[in-house]
Order: sequence, then structure tokens, then C-alpha cells
Amino acid sequence: MALFRRKRRKAKRDLTVEEQLARGPIDLPFLALVLLLTTIGLIALLSASFAYGMYNPYPNIQDTGGDPYYFFKHQGGYAILGVVAMLVISKVDYQRLRWMGAVGLFVSIVLLILVLIPGLGVSANGATRWLKIGGVTFQPSELAKAMVVIAFASKLSQRKDRKGLPPRKFNRRTRWGRFCEWADKFGLLELMPYGIILLIILALLAKEPHMSGMILVCVGAASVLFVSGISLGWFAALGAIGAGGLWLIITKTEYMTKRIELWLDPMSDLQNGGYQLYQSQVAVGSGGLLGKGLGNSTQKYLYLPEMQNDFVFSIWCEEMGLIGAVLLIILFALLIIRGFWLALHARDRFGTLLIVGFSSLTAAQVAFNMGVVTGAIPTTGISLPFFSYGGTALLVNLAEMGVILSVSRQITAPKSQ
Repeated sequence: MALFRRKRRKAKRDLTVEEQLARGPIDLPFLALVLLLTTIGLIALLSASFAYGMYNPYPNIQDTGGDPYYFFKHQGGYAILGVVAMLVISKVDYQRLRWMGAVGLFVSIVLLILVLIPGLGVSANGATRWLKIGGVTFQPSELAKAMVVIAFASKLSQRKDRKGLPPRKFNRRTRWGRFCEWADKFGLLELMPYGIILLIILALLAKEPHMSGMILVCVGAASVLFVSGISLGWFAALGAIGAGGLWLIITKTEYMTKRIELWLDPMSDLQNGGYQLYQSQVAVGSGGLLGKGLGNSTQKYLYLPEMQNDFVFSIWCEEMGLIGAVLLIILFALLIIRGFWLALHARDRFGTLLIVGFSSLTAAQVAFNMGVVTGAIPTTGISLPFFSYGGTALLVNLAEMGVILSVSRQITAPKSQ
């Protein structure tokens, strides 16, 4: 027994500094918020999807077999798997993710290409966003947005500020050399690799089409680029270009013009495009201050389409009222604020960028989803983290939280680059 104790002490002494840091205490407030939101999300999903599962109105799209617990059981299984994955990832030194960024990004792009191949991609509601391999169906765009954050954070964490350094020299005898010199002067040369990667991913998502995925990929990339110290001028310029492009799409595309008109006045076409938003607003408004009570929603009885997906928050507002909605918003706000607090105290720049990227993704999803269901912004198809039905999304969300918890284990360590 004494020999066994000596071996254990020796093994502990043989741990590297990095391994010892990775075994630090986990951030309990952040973990508690994640588990609480996941639990509440499952309860809200059960209530919102009960009628849909029981009546099985669209068996050709989602065959529930008349099981009222169909969505809850599937989401519950993914939740258990996701929590286990989160806890396992939280015990892994996040520095090991540095090599995963480029590999994961390449795999994500390959999967997005496979989605577009007839026979491999799975279509629903006019979009081909899912890939079925064997008996597993998943959404590669969820993996892509996470890998963009990891890959960009890995590369940008090694970025050196060139202010005060002599300009790099290029062969001015060639057009390419003169272009590189000009691009390096304004910082464009540094941004080009990131821009090319984003354009490839955005082009593949546009082919699906998957507008909400495009928005979230841009949010994750922009947040990491911003915190890494990229010039604000580029964000202003790209923001202006993006706004101009969006204006052209809205004004010159009949589909988008109609969508904006329906957003401004959903009652103008209740038989088609305005029906979902109108019913969502009815659900939110009928909840009042205290709500109808958990499980007592009227709109979930097939009045509101997609009540288990993007519009689960509408049913939550109807059943729990304004107070329940505010409490849920507070929980999400606490999770995001705690994430950014951990980012400020991260051991190194890589950890900071990882947390900022994943926290920004969560904040954007919450803001966009709640804005859509209340009619504050046009419909984008962005789900509510931990609440909306979708196994891939829940797994990825919990894995991202695991990365944040992994970084939190080392916040007491000295700052390093």
C-alpha cells in the first residue's frame, strides 16, 4: 500500500505544468447556468412539441408515429450525450485545439460540399442543409461555425502587431508584388486568407440555401477578428459593403422584398407568408404578465408552425408570460456575461478568442431568435440555443460550452501569449 501511494505521488509530480493547469477548478457558475438552461430547454420543448408529436400532421416531413414525447425523447438523448461531451471536453487542455482548427475547417468544407451532392444531402422545406451518413442525419453548418471560431482563434492568437515595424519588402517589378505591397500597407494582405475561407463557406451555405448559417458564421469570425486587434476601419468598410449588398438584395429580389413586406405587415397575407409571424405574435401577446401556465398553450395545437424549432420561445412566452420571458432572458444574459468575464481572465490570447467567439455566437442566436418570434426583426431561421429542437445544434452548443469551461480551468494561471 505504501508503495502504491509513492507511485501515485510520483505520477502527480511527473505531470507537466500544462497538464496541472488543465486540471484546475472548473467555473461552477458558468456550468450551473448551462445545465439550468439545458434543463429548462427540455421542459419547454416537451410542452411546445407535445401536440405536434401526438397528431403527427406532416408524416412525410417528420414522422412522429403519434408519440407525444417524440421530440422530447430525441432531444433528451442528445442532451445527455452533449452534457457528457461538454464535461469530457472541459477536462482537455484547450491548447490541443490549436491543431484542430485547420483540420476541422477542412472537414467542415468537405461536408458542406457533400450536402450539395444529390443523393447525399437531405432536403426539407425547400432547403438542403442536412447530410445523412449511415443512419445519422446532421447539419454540417453547425460544425462549420464552430470550426471557423477555433481556426481563426488559433491563427490570430499568434498575430504580431506590426505597428512600428518596417514594412515588408516585395518585388515591385511585378504586378503581384506591387499589389502585395499596397495590400500590406493597408492590412489587406493579412485579412486575405480569412476572407477567402469565409467566402468559400458562405458560398456553400448560400447554395443550400442557409441564410441564418451565413449570419452566424460571419458573427463568429467577426468577433474573433475584432478582439484580435484588426483595424476598425476594415470593419467599417466591410460593414458598409455588407449593408449595401443587403439593400440591393432586399430591393432587387422579389422574394426578399416580399419577406420584408410581410415582416412589416404580416396581416397583409395571412394565408401564406404572414401566418407564422402573426400566430407567433398572438402566442407572445396572449401570455400576458403571468402566462397561461406550463403546458396550457393554445397555439401549440398546430396553430403555430415550427413551434418546436425556431418558435419555441413563443410558446414559452404564452405559457410563462412576461415574467417567465424576462427570467429566461436574464439567464441567457448571465451566461453570456459570465463567458465574457472568463474571456477577460483567460490565461492567454487563444483562450480569450475562443470564449469571445463562442459567447458571441450564443448572444447572436439568442438576440436574433427572440427578435424574430416577437416581430422585432425579419425572419432569419435562427434557432434558440438549448431550447430549439435539433440534435446537431444542441451537441455543438454544449461542446462549445465545454471549450469555455476548459479555458476556465486555467484562469488563475499567469498571462501568456
